Amino acid sequence: MKTNLADFIKDTPQGREAEAILRKCVHCGFCTATCPTYQLLGDELDGPRGRIYLMKQVLEGEPATAKTQLHLDRCLTCRSCETTCPSGVQYGRLLDIGRAIVAQQVPRSGLAKAQRQALAAVLPRSALFNPLLAVGRIARNLLPKVLDDVVPEQPPRARAWPIGGHARRMLVLDGCVQPALSPATNAAAARVLDRLGVSLVRAPNAGCCGAVAFHLDHQAQAREAMRHNIDAWWPYIEQGAEALLFTASGCGVMITDYGHLLADDPAYAERAKRISALACDLSSAVEKQKDQLKQILAENRPSGKFVFHPPCSLQHGLKLKGRVEALLGELGFDLTPITDAHLCCGSAGTYSILQPEISAQLKRNKIRALTAPSPAQILTANIGCQTHLQAATKVPVRHWIEAVDDLLSSQALKS
Repeated sequence: MKTNLADFIKDTPQGREAEAILRKCVHCGFCTATCPTYQLLGDELDGPRGRIYLMKQVLEGEPATAKTQLHLDRCLTCRSCETTCPSGVQYGRLLDIGRAIVAQQVPRSGLAKAQRQALAAVLPRSALFNPLLAVGRIARNLLPKVLDDVVPEQPPRARAWPIGGHARRMLVLDGCVQPALSPATNAAAARVLDRLGVSLVRAPNAGCCGAVAFHLDHQAQAREAMRHNIDAWWPYIEQGAEALLFTASGCGVMITDYGHLLADDPAYAERAKRISALACDLSSAVEKQKDQLKQILAENRPSGKFVFHPPCSLQHGLKLKGRVEALLGELGFDLTPITDAHLCCGSAGTYSILQPEISAQLKRNKIRALTAPSPAQILTANIGCQTHLQAATKVPVRHWIEAVDDLLSSQALKS
């Protein structure tokens, strides 16, 4: 795509990156076939190709409008278009640049601005989020049913975190909302890895990965969160932690991008690059020792029918499409394929709050696909998807590592 960027962006790092991305786009339109919002709304400007044109216009000097902002806001950042694109267009990175510029040019209304500020202030800070969630759960039965989606039920208690002590150690991102919404997830990961001879270590001072603030137009706040985490993790890396694991694939996409997002920060660039290199989805760590795990579980096969919901961040952001499904299949899980597995469930971080109508329709479509085989459990790999989907079904929605931990625990009881 021919470009002629405006002077305000042309010779900046963001401008050079945006121009390189734009030049890769060949207008083929393959991306529209897998874009959830285009499929629902049927508007070219609510598909990747149309949004690219809108961003190109702004980057070339045409003033952004409220309509421009609306169409960019409606994007889920699911990056399904990247998986489909034959030219390798890094749409997600272009969108980050475009949204930041549009946010500078188009002030939001007082209510919209306050909503985004509140989300960016509360969700990444467990000291604020956890008490509010606790109050919401206490009052949940008194709230109108329409608010059930906002306040999830109390999750099952986590099994004990193993003592550890293994020579091999890996760091784990605790995250911001996951410890309160699903405390069993990281504990299950620690227990499974403990059986495989790996100690999973938490850095007490680490916090939110930065994704929440970044996608709410608070990119400076997000970068501060990244720097804070690097400082918290670095002593453990110097002491020999061999990987930085994440159990929420949405966080994983952000962490693997630390090196890129802090490349212009002389104080953090090298360490950020190292962090991104060490970042590893839990499935990759378990897969490397799957033969050992299969041996442990040789006499214990899972019962019941399962379906797996692959988060967009896992299959499109991290490019790990089919990884978890193959691993679970080798461990004996009866996984039933679902239709339109490539499409977003509508969670997408804070999207379900900011774009509730589109999100709700995507959730209904996804729940129909997931529950059609009448599974005993729905498994996934991201806390946002897990909470979002659980609000719409009585079928348990859990992280896949919890199901593996169940098997190991029942195996231990038998032996």
